Amino acid sequence: MAHLIENMAYVGATPWHGLGNPLTPNQPIEVWAQQAGMDWRIESSNVSYMAQNQRGQNIILPFEEQRVLYRSDTHAPLSVVSQRYQEVQPLEILNFYRDLTEQAGFELETAGVLKGGKKFWALAKTGQTSMLKGKDVSNGYILLATACDGTLATTAQFTSIRVVCNNTLAIALKGQSSSAGVVKVPHSTKFDAEKVKQQLGISVRAWDEHMYEMKQLSQRKVSQTEAAAYFDAVFNNTSLSIADQEDSIIQFYRNVATNKAEPKTEPNGRAMSKVMTMFNGQGRGAELSSAKDTAYGLLCAMTEFADHERRAMSQDHRLDSAWFGAGASLKQRGLEQALRLVA
Repeated sequence: MAHLIENMAYVGATPWHGLGNPLTPNQPIEVWAQQAGMDWRIESSNVSYMAQNQRGQNIILPFEEQRVLYRSDTHAPLSVVSQRYQEVQPLEILNFYRDLTEQAGFELETAGVLKGGKKFWALAKTGQTSMLKGKDVSNGYILLATACDGTLATTAQFTSIRVVCNNTLAIALKGQSSSAGVVKVPHSTKFDAEKVKQQLGISVRAWDEHMYEMKQLSQRKVSQTEAAAYFDAVFNNTSLSIADQEDSIIQFYRNVATNKAEPKTEPNGRAMSKVMTMFNGQGRGAELSSAKDTAYGLLCAMTEFADHERRAMSQDHRLDSAWFGAGASLKQRGLEQALRLVA
C-alpha cells in the first residue's frame, strides 16, 4: 500500500510512528526543507476543459472561477480551488519557526509531507517541561500544519507529549478563547506568521494552565464504574453521569475483568475493552502514581489508544488520524470528558 507520507525528517529519538530521515540537531531551515521533502512550491494554473464545436473538433475553454494547484517539482496535481483561495507554501511552515529557534530556544523536532504534498507540518519543542507525581514527564510543543485539499485550515496548536509513551495531546483549555491553545487561519485569508504568533501567545501561559489541569486529573481517583462510564461517554457520546449508566455497561466491564466479555455486543465494545485493560495496567506508564486509578490515567489510556493502538491501514495513516483526523477528535473528546470529572 502506498504511504501517505511523501517525506519526513526528525531530530533525536525515532518518532513514535517510526518514519523519517534522521538529522543532527541545530540544522538550518534550508536543510530541514530538503530532508523533510518541503523544498518545493505550490504553483497554480487556471482550470480549462475540453469540448467539441459544431464541426466535431475538440476545443479547450477556460473555467475562470477555479484554479488547479500543483507541485513545482513533479507537477503532480494537489487540488482544485477557487480564485479566492490563499495557498500556504511548505517553506512558510518551516520559516514560521526560524526566529523561534534562533532567538527563543525552540527546537524543530519533526517536519514532513503527507498525501503527496496535500498536507504538511512541522513540530517544534518549546523547551517547556513539567513532571507529575511518579516522575511522569510531559514536554511542550507547537505544531503548525496546513493542507491544500480542503481538509485542514492552517493551524498552529500547542501540543503536549508524554515522554513515557509518546502520547500526543492537543492543548485546548476549557473556558478559554481559541488564542489560549490554537489558532486557525482559513484559506480564504492570507497566512500572516507574525500575527499568528501574537494570537497564539508564544508564552508559558497555555502550558502552565494545561499542566495545572493535568495535575488535577492526576489527583482525582476513579472507580472501575467511573472508568466504564468515562470510556462509554468518549466512544459513544453518552452521559458521563454514573447514575445514568445502564447495568449492561457496568456488567460488560465486569465481564472484561473475568475474560467473559463479548465485545461485539456493545457499541465500540472491542475498543472500550482494550482501553479498559490499558487503564488497568497494560498501558505504557499506567502503573505510575500519576495515572494508576486516576482521571489522568483514563485520559492517557485514550491518547495511547488513538496514537498507538487504534486500527489504521499504516503508520502514516495513523499519524494523519492522530494529529488531524478521527484520532485527534477522539482524544479531544477524551480530554473534555476527563475535565468534567474535576469540574
